[in-house]
Amino acid sequence: MMQLRGLYAITSDAICRSRELLVGSVAEAIAGGATLIQYRDKVSAPADRLANAKALAQLCRTRAVPLIVNDDPSIAVESGADGVHLGRADASLAQARQICGDRKIIGVTCANSLERALAAAQASASYVAIGRFYPSRTKPDAPQATLDLLRSVRAGVAGPICAIGGITPDRVPELIDAGADCVAAIEGVFGTPDVRSAAAAYAAHFS
Repeated sequence: MMQLRGLYAITSDAICRSRELLVGSVAEAIAGGATLIQYRDKVSAPADRLANAKALAQLCRTRAVPLIVNDDPSIAVESGADGVHLGRADASLAQARQICGDRKIIGVTCANSLERALAAAQASASYVAIGRFYPSRTKPDAPQATLDLLRSVRAGVAGPICAIGGITPDRVPELIDAGADCVAAIEGVFGTPDVRSAAAAYAAHFS
């Protein structure tokens, strides 16, 4: 079973507009303590997304931190990334596993659905993501998840659980207490002037 604990740093669109900025920012997040990186990019052309993913995969290999590609199993495979994260509108877990093979990490967005989380875990997802928990700049209209839901997911899912959505460092302890193995952050890390320090503020709760 995959071991997942700590800060899951997810790239923002702002840093994806420049490959140099993207790679440099991710390096700073890792230096601050991020234990998992997701390449999420809604602004670049497909060819640029592949090139960016390859650059990040190379960086993450040298730092021994897994790289997950958002939405696209094919780019995950072609870039040499460690896995893919699937949203509700993406490929199914079975389709992604067929493309990626048995060794890749496959995470699944489960929003605020206990049933979806249990089904994903039963289908051997590497981790399930629950949220949003708090007001989010990235996905303000995402459905609301609660700490009670997180506790219910924890009771039914043996594998890793990632909490996501508007999480600030001060919110991390209550999410850990409710059953989260890791917390995801986008703007809370990459939307700050000091990415390394921002990442460290989250990572400190897992030390």
